[in-house]
Amino acid sequence: MARNPKLFQPITFRSVTARNRIAVSPMCQYSALDGLPNDWHVQHLGARAVGGAGIVFTEASHVSALSRITPGCVGLWNDEQSDMMARLVSVIERGGAVPGLQIAHAGRKASSAIPWEGGAPIPESQGGWVPWGPSALKFSEASTETHVMSVADIAEVVAQFRATAKRARVAGIKVLEVHAAHGYLLHSFLSPLSNNRTDQYGGDLAGRARALLEVIDAIREEWPDELPLFVRVSSVDWMAGGITIEDTVALAKMLKATGKVDLIDCSSGGLAAVGPVIPSLHPGYQVPFAEAVRHGAGIATGAVGLITTGEHAEEILGNERADLVFIARAILADPVWPLRAALALGAKLDIAPQYLRAGFGHP
Repeated sequence: MARNPKLFQPITFRSVTARNRIAVSPMCQYSALDGLPNDWHVQHLGARAVGGAGIVFTEASHVSALSRITPGCVGLWNDEQSDMMARLVSVIERGGAVPGLQIAHAGRKASSAIPWEGGAPIPESQGGWVPWGPSALKFSEASTETHVMSVADIAEVVAQFRATAKRARVAGIKVLEVHAAHGYLLHSFLSPLSNNRTDQYGGDLAGRARALLEVIDAIREEWPDELPLFVRVSSVDWMAGGITIEDTVALAKMLKATGKVDLIDCSSGGLAAVGPVIPSLHPGYQVPFAEAVRHGAGIATGAVGLITTGEHAEEILGNERADLVFIARAILADPVWPLRAALALGAKLDIAPQYLRAGFGHP
């Protein structure tokens, strides 16, 4: 008899049911051209869907050309990109997974070289573009001066999020995640270390959260009630005076109260190029954040960060510390990580018949 670990039990958000509780985290591949995905993304995402994950997220998909982190980042602001996103949806669904998309704006971290080319800021004189942010605070000493967003600029970006959500819906995406973590635009509004505004978009947590809440409202104008919406946050900044877990629990309560958000994806850090000191990078070091938000705000959470074994993932879910586990580097290294986790846990996991000879079949 196969065991029935929680990791491999289906989970439902609104009208969408995933076959298990493993989500492939959005992982930038820095391999697009003018925001357009290509065959690299087809094989990358398809392999992880066939590998057994429940939800497979595309990488961060940006709402405009100027909102990309690097020239190699994926976008979803034109018809050609939409058509390719529909192909990626088909590939993910063919593998048995639910297609998800993370919608993003890089903010102060925009206009950077791709990581394996050094990741340095790209100045306008070399084909770069001006980063946008809530305040005149650069991401790093080498970064281009940040364009301080006016209220009209904020409205423009909110409209871009709405338009990208519509394209995601038309392409067939079933789960949308708003990226409000890792120092990107919406996180930079949330943190008091990067937002020193004195208007309605600054000040206390309610003011600093206004841009995120407006984005969520705008997205829901195009994103159907029957489809789930997640939000990724940096639960703590790991910096004195920055976001704390208490702030994040309070933010999660605000998000839950809207009735428009279904899960908080609890990551951390990323606000500044220098300064953060993480006490200990051990397996599951961010799981307590997901647990605190889940129990403190009464909303579903996703745990992420150095979760590398099925046994660890099962402990997190079995002890009700989170509702999903987001796997990134482990599944980047091994597309069939879910199948190996199922074997380790004694669970039955449906597998593409083409792969039965690989040793993952069940009698």
